Amino acid sequence: MTVPHTPNRQTQDYQALDAAHHIHAFVDQKALNAEGPRVMVRGERLHLWDNDGNRYLDGMSGLWCTNLGYGRQDLVQAASKQMEQLSYYNMFFHTTHPAVVELSETLFSLLPAHYSHAIYTNSGSEANEVLIRTVRRYWQILGKPQKKVMIGRWNGYHGSTLAATALGGMKFMHEMGGMLPDIAHIDEPYWYANGGELTPAEFGRRCALQLEEKILELGAENVAGFIAEPFQGAGGMIFPPESYWPEIQRICNQYDVLLCADEVIGGFGRTGEWFAHQHFGFQPDTLSIAKGLTSGYLPMGGLVLSKRIAEVLVEQGGVFAHGLTYSGHPVAAAVALATIKALRDEGIVNQVKDDTGPYLQQCLRQVFGNHPLVGDIQGTGLVAALQFAEDKNSRKRFANENDIAWRCRTLGFEEGLIIRSTLGRMIMAPALVASRAELDELVEKTKRAVDRTAMELGLL
Repeated sequence: MTVPHTPNRQTQDYQALDAAHHIHAFVDQKALNAEGPRVMVRGERLHLWDNDGNRYLDGMSGLWCTNLGYGRQDLVQAASKQMEQLSYYNMFFHTTHPAVVELSETLFSLLPAHYSHAIYTNSGSEANEVLIRTVRRYWQILGKPQKKVMIGRWNGYHGSTLAATALGGMKFMHEMGGMLPDIAHIDEPYWYANGGELTPAEFGRRCALQLEEKILELGAENVAGFIAEPFQGAGGMIFPPESYWPEIQRICNQYDVLLCADEVIGGFGRTGEWFAHQHFGFQPDTLSIAKGLTSGYLPMGGLVLSKRIAEVLVEQGGVFAHGLTYSGHPVAAAVALATIKALRDEGIVNQVKDDTGPYLQQCLRQVFGNHPLVGDIQGTGLVAALQFAEDKNSRKRFANENDIAWRCRTLGFEEGLIIRSTLGRMIMAPALVASRAELDELVEKTKRAVDRTAMELGLL
């Protein structure tokens, strides 16, 4: 149990200093400075406390990452012990160290035998930066240097560095200087919004066939890879129809295009499988990982490579001019190793699959299935989305759905709950250690926020 927080400064003092020195993520900074950010000071399991003593249930695992919750002493001790023994060394100069070796040994014991090597990074954004160079280098070694175009999806998210932003499909980010050449996009598999009269299965296949059309348009000889999240996270927790991924797999195989899965959000147990691609039943050539790798306790990411790619890089590639100062950082690796062992040895991933995941999904459908504001419920394991709709029968969305969802998110904070709003959808991803009682609290507080939103709209 963590020690209660004793404020060192008044909240207003922290807010003033924050405004003086920080540029926050995805926010109007001037407006935030006027409002003042919440000052979070303590966490325990699924709960957070701010500097004024307010308690919140974190329904988003931080940013999809604190899979083991807050205050885990085993992770703290793993970091402390490693800091005392070897606080830092690099993977340059023909060196390695036990923490990163043992991390990889454990990681690959859990991954399908299809995968063999990893390049460690500091974040998911960096993993996807490394992905572009690695995929292009792979084709270069094989004598196909023209195969360098990467295809992503509109509304997909792969990070906020320049190349990761370009891979992603968020146009407002592209407009802020986030686009590069040799990157293309196809539509997202968002049936509720774009399916029209098609069944989900028909729509899923049609969306997948856009990849084939784009490959033929660009020339298969020019396309290096297709990158996508197994389910879209920051783009609204959008789960594709079951027909989608088998068709994507077929197309990538047919045209010799690498299939690259961004598992930054879906990895390490979120869906009840170790990795989300296993839930959806396809086999990528690469996996971008981060977030749950260390349960958010330290920054770490990585690019996992299939044997197909790794063997070419190792056996035929010679020197790969790539490296990061903190790649495989000993302390981050020690915490990642402790995280993976906890997920495995405590049976947490199996618990999500067999108990708490089905329980959350059932509760959400029971509570919101007939709610006047909710048109659809998606999710599996401990990840879910509530789709707001003006008219359920026609799947008509509110013209100002972003404002409505943001209002619901704000009301959630007032109820002591942190959930996220994206494109008219309320999304949640609680820590994987959540008990049924904590999930009941999540659903109850979400209902209060949604009910209050519906009342303001005159629907209740």
